[in-house]
Amino acid sequence: MRRKSRRPTSPLPQRHGVDPVHLRLPIEGDWPTVREHLVERLPTVGAARIDAALRDGEIVGEQGPVAPDEPFRPGAHLWFYRDLPDEVRVPFELMVLHRDEHLVVVDKPHFLATTPRGRHVVETALSRLRHDLDLPALSPAHRLDRLTAGLAMFVVRPEDRGAYQTMFRDREVRKEYQAIAPYDPALSLPRTVRSHIVKERGVIAARELDAPPNSESRIDLVERRDGLARYRLRPLSGRTHQLRLHMSGLGLPILGDPVYPRVLPEPAPDDFRRPLQLLASVVEFTDPLTGRERRFESRRTLAAWTDPQAWEAGPAALGASES
Repeated sequence: MRRKSRRPTSPLPQRHGVDPVHLRLPIEGDWPTVREHLVERLPTVGAARIDAALRDGEIVGEQGPVAPDEPFRPGAHLWFYRDLPDEVRVPFELMVLHRDEHLVVVDKPHFLATTPRGRHVVETALSRLRHDLDLPALSPAHRLDRLTAGLAMFVVRPEDRGAYQTMFRDREVRKEYQAIAPYDPALSLPRTVRSHIVKERGVIAARELDAPPNSESRIDLVERRDGLARYRLRPLSGRTHQLRLHMSGLGLPILGDPVYPRVLPEPAPDDFRRPLQLLASVVEFTDPLTGRERRFESRRTLAAWTDPQAWEAGPAALGASES
């Protein structure tokens, strides 16, 4: 069996906590130069931008900058920095709750993506942590929705990542969320909701099908007042948008949800009003590397419950560490 070759170490460091793009040239091909291959391979970048990058030495191979007329070499490795999108800074603090040789556990604010994706690249928890903690190899153990606040875990060493990701995959992590939603006196709680959820790539909202369940959530009422209630949610599976979809299906859409029960127009990038009132509040697990019992709790509160007027007003009223 042919062994997969190991990727060489990048000669370019991270920039703003973001890795450079890595490309490997095809083993087979008849392009006379690297430049001609890149123009064909990267049409969205454009020939003019590629020419400028080659001229300025911004595209680098294992031996150094790639010349504009460098011949195509099958299997060669290239690195370069992507052109980053214009991003509005998320004006909330990312709080580090725990750090050791294996794990970093943070209390993530609303609106901050966990990892780079789409137009969110530098303004992500991973990029901030890599830069601020000087941990370039840091990687996510799991992902938390951009709109959801609360506990997120990251792995310090690449060789440990599989153990922690497997723990999440095999549902060995006990997770608890809090949510603020309408109160319905006719709805009997606690209850367990099961359904078959599908989430299609490129489609914002997940949906439920009439099929055997692949998701399960436990929903409890904690307290209520003024037509609202605070709920404790315990997902027993990990489908995308599972808790938001299950709450909406019960007629209890979570406050601030722009997708369920219906998709709303996307707000401006600098509109941080009315954050989704969903908080990843507790994670518990047996550490797969040390065997220790771990429990972490979020220090955040949900503003629609603690200060409804501030929740409506936005970040100036909420302050930099509340969401």
